[in-house]
Amino acid sequence: MKSGIAIFVVIAVLANIFAGLWLIWWTNRGVKVAPQETTHVWDEDLTEYNNPMPRWWLWLFILSIVFALVYLLFFPGLGNYRGVLNWTSVAQFASEDTAAVGAFEKRFAADKDKSLLQLSQDPAALTTARNLFALNCSSCHGSDARGAKGFPNLTDQDWLWGGGEQTVYQTIAQGRTNAMPGWGPVLGADGVEQALAYVLSLSGRALKGPAASAEFVAAGKVRFTTMCSACHGADGKGNQALGAPNLTDSVWLHGGSVDDIRETIAKGRNNAMPAHLERLGDTKVRLLAAYVLSLSRSAAAAPVAAVGSGEVHAAE
Repeated sequence: MKSGIAIFVVIAVLANIFAGLWLIWWTNRGVKVAPQETTHVWDEDLTEYNNPMPRWWLWLFILSIVFALVYLLFFPGLGNYRGVLNWTSVAQFASEDTAAVGAFEKRFAADKDKSLLQLSQDPAALTTARNLFALNCSSCHGSDARGAKGFPNLTDQDWLWGGGEQTVYQTIAQGRTNAMPGWGPVLGADGVEQALAYVLSLSGRALKGPAASAEFVAAGKVRFTTMCSACHGADGKGNQALGAPNLTDSVWLHGGSVDDIRETIAKGRNNAMPAHLERLGDTKVRLLAAYVLSLSRSAAAAPVAAVGSGEVHAAE
């Protein structure tokens, strides 16, 4: 705190305290114990009296002022003066946080040697992990972990980066950053439509009209092979090492409508998952990874319903 502001704070605090003392003295000077009638009378028989303040109430005021002065002696409150105890809220928080982390680590010390799969089958661990997920992950992935447009569903078997134990742990611990470039300037409007037609065909969908012709889709395949196969693979089934999605299923991270897919191809997409290891620590990250694994492995085995399967209009 700058010295000028610190001096102002000291003056303001002490002025308020001593103003309270002066007010107590001024309101009690020369007041007799016996009530004195004033000229304030309402409704002919309702009269105001000037009685002295009860002594116990007066002493409470005085004691509160004494307490304030003692408090300001031991704790910060007078500008840059830190108090005899040198207490700070930051140090207090750090102390309590260290104690809480220690208690948490002690509670799960016996689970250090368990695999994530074993943790995912431990009801007690999952109860804590569910709370951790609600606090740290639900804002993006939803309280039910089913995600939203741009945020992956964690309850299915579709993984951008892989669903192995260590892969899921690394995703939570270190985070993920992924980007798809926008191909609109390179492909042009016609090239985007051709690539769109081919991508739709990979998941069993087709545009109506001229865009559904074999020649149009074949031209799109050429575009795809030239521009997209390096990440998504020649067969369009993706590459988990790069976080490139599988384009042959019905799962679409950024939406599976024609307009959504067209925008993805033309303008690209950017996704980032923040790293949590430094903030949460290894034990909590392990619990979260175990919880995510439990969600995906307990999900129904039935495939997700296709989004807009069949023929669709180019303007859809």
